[in-house]
Amino acid sequence: MKLFDNINEDVYRAYVFWASVLVVKMLVMSVLTGMQRFRKKAFVNPEDIARTPKLKLKTDDPDVERVRRAHLNDLENIPPYFVIAFFYILTNPDPWIAVNLFRAVAVSRIAHTLVYAVVVIPQPARAVAWLIPYASSFYMAFQTLVHFL
Repeated sequence: MKLFDNINEDVYRAYVFWASVLVVKMLVMSVLTGMQRFRKKAFVNPEDIARTPKLKLKTDDPDVERVRRAHLNDLENIPPYFVIAFFYILTNPDPWIAVNLFRAVAVSRIAHTLVYAVVVIPQPARAVAWLIPYASSFYMAFQTLVHFL
């Protein structure tokens, strides 16, 4: 397969490492949501409170919803990044640029979660933490499109 012969090993290793960091980050979001639900006693399913009659269903806790929105934002933005970053690797990009794009995306997505769901910081912190990975993904998509025209 000629297409895969040009993949720079350092670029590929950086992609695998930072993509794995993002997978772990997304998995941690599920745990963080569960922890927040228990802390705030905000359960949404009847079976979750069946053995404890004192508890009531609660679907509108602002802290739980904030964590859920951060997780949803990950689910909307990280999977497309995985795809386009892999396609970008196939363009044989400059290793320094590629590695730093992957690093910037992962660090910014972690920062996004921190300023959105863990230690809430006023805007523009969340917007900047969202924009860096978004712009990086757009750049990689554009470079990939141009390369394969």
